[in-house]
Amino acid sequence: MDGQPPPEVIAAFGARGELVRLAGGFHGRAWRCGDVGLKPLDLPLESLDWHAALLERLDGRSDFRVAPLLRTEEGQLTDGGWIAWRFEPGRRPVREWSRVIEAGRRFHRAVADVPRPQFLDRRVDWWSTGDRVAFGELDPAGFAGVPLLDQILPRLTAACEPSQLVHGDLTANVLVDDDLPPLVIDLSPYWRPCRFAEAVVVVDALTWEGAGPELVTAHPEIGEPNLLRALVFRLVTHDLGSAGRFLPADLERYCGALAAITSVA
Repeated sequence: MDGQPPPEVIAAFGARGELVRLAGGFHGRAWRCGDVGLKPLDLPLESLDWHAALLERLDGRSDFRVAPLLRTEEGQLTDGGWIAWRFEPGRRPVREWSRVIEAGRRFHRAVADVPRPQFLDRRVDWWSTGDRVAFGELDPAGFAGVPLLDQILPRLTAACEPSQLVHGDLTANVLVDDDLPPLVIDLSPYWRPCRFAEAVVVVDALTWEGAGPELVTAHPEIGEPNLLRALVFRLVTHDLGSAGRFLPADLERYCGALAAITSVA
């Protein structure tokens, strides 16, 4: 099968069993071999040790689960450009966005005392750029062509909630199991208010998963400013990732999300 981990990588992480491609948010690049998950390295090397240490610290909790990174027999976190983690069972909850939000809250309470990682300041990917525009740390004039920004930005008020370490991409990265606590995977670290991370889940659900204004109504504590910032975050990221291309269906979805947010407020 194309793109699968080579035998020497599988052996280095001590994996045994049938090699099976994992579905979901891994873009077809992740595999399971017994109780080991494997995928190409997708973290900056400078943050890899940080991720490993944090997941090790969180392992074994009763309110949620994590999937710790594994080391090779030589003690390395990578081998041949691949990383591995302990495979944990779980499935994507269908239209259970409040369940995802609650798992995120449990996670955020657990990491509330984690210091701000310095590597956040050095990130220059699409998502970090979108995040900075959403919080006024980059001049939005450079993104004047992004649809809807001219409607959203005048409605934003200054962020006044405290920031901490948050998982900024919870929507597809909370898995559930009938007999186990929720599983939080693929940590995307940001230093923002917890409500902003929750707002990203709501905006994703409104834009791509068929949620309606009732989801906004169900979570008034998240607040319009966080929802609008989350929408800016996703719009700018979409713009950068698609070279400015918004299909008519994409634009309709984003317009629907904005209407749902502002109609409830």
